[in-house]
Amino acid sequence: MVKARKYVFRKQFDGLPKETDLELVEEELPPVKDGEFLAEAIYLSVDPYMRAYAPRLSLGTTFIGSQVAKVVESKNPKYPVGKHVVGEFGWRTHTISDGKAGVFPVLNPEGLPLSLSLGVLGMPGNTAYFGLLEICQPKAGETVVVSGAAGAVGSIVGQIAKIKGCTVIGIAGTDEKGKWLVEELQFDRFINYKDKDFEKELKEATPKGVDCYFDNVGGEISNAVMERMNLYGRISVCGAISGYNSSGDVKVGMVQRFVVSKQLKMEGFVVRRWTDRWFEGIEQNKKWIKEGKMRYRETMTEGFDNMFKAFIDMLKGGNVGKAVVKA
Repeated sequence: MVKARKYVFRKQFDGLPKETDLELVEEELPPVKDGEFLAEAIYLSVDPYMRAYAPRLSLGTTFIGSQVAKVVESKNPKYPVGKHVVGEFGWRTHTISDGKAGVFPVLNPEGLPLSLSLGVLGMPGNTAYFGLLEICQPKAGETVVVSGAAGAVGSIVGQIAKIKGCTVIGIAGTDEKGKWLVEELQFDRFINYKDKDFEKELKEATPKGVDCYFDNVGGEISNAVMERMNLYGRISVCGAISGYNSSGDVKVGMVQRFVVSKQLKMEGFVVRRWTDRWFEGIEQNKKWIKEGKMRYRETMTEGFDNMFKAFIDMLKGGNVGKAVVKA
């Protein structure tokens, strides 16, 4: 018998999640049946969407999340022992699956870390790829602004925009992140949203206005960017992390005045919309990495016991690039 460890969702989050909201428990797994396989977690992902989706989760269930796992026992010929998969198994060390839902193959990383299947070569990379190219449709010479620019998604969005010939402005919360964006990822400009002169700096950084905005944060930051949008600008709404940990209602200015007066296109999305093209995005991002046109960074936390710590650090903006836990 194999014993699995997992985090159970015990209490709905109120503001910033507390460690007592989740409980780390142990369970004994049944024998693997015909058509099933047993997977052991190698890398686990922590992402902003987990906080956003939490109000919809049922208490008593395993907390949500994806992982790169290795098949360690199998009675399913499609998943032989030794095969790696990306599974939507949640925060758990071992999982029995039939592979019919929420399981994806790990594309041969060709010398790249397996953990990238949770980042640039996985859901966040595809979020950047499809969210920017399909919704914003940036054109060479245009100005693209990215909020949450040093995160798993934003850092890839900005690089794709640069590849497409755009001027890219990244918004993030520390000068260290800004240095990485400009010096390593070749963003044209970085603005720290914590600066008291943020709006003035944004205006100076966008003398020709803003054509495309990839929004990861919402709130007052996004209002300030919308004020700089050009006529017929496009806004891709990926998330609103600035308000995820708020206990009460988040009050912001009216965005409709900008949407109407500037005739903006503002569209939200969930990346699974492009499930039928999933490997297109992964292959293209992998190609750009191999060509030296795209870089990545991971903030790696060691140990399954530190899942919650990694989660909170990410929600507080402590990560640069993709936040990952090595089991």
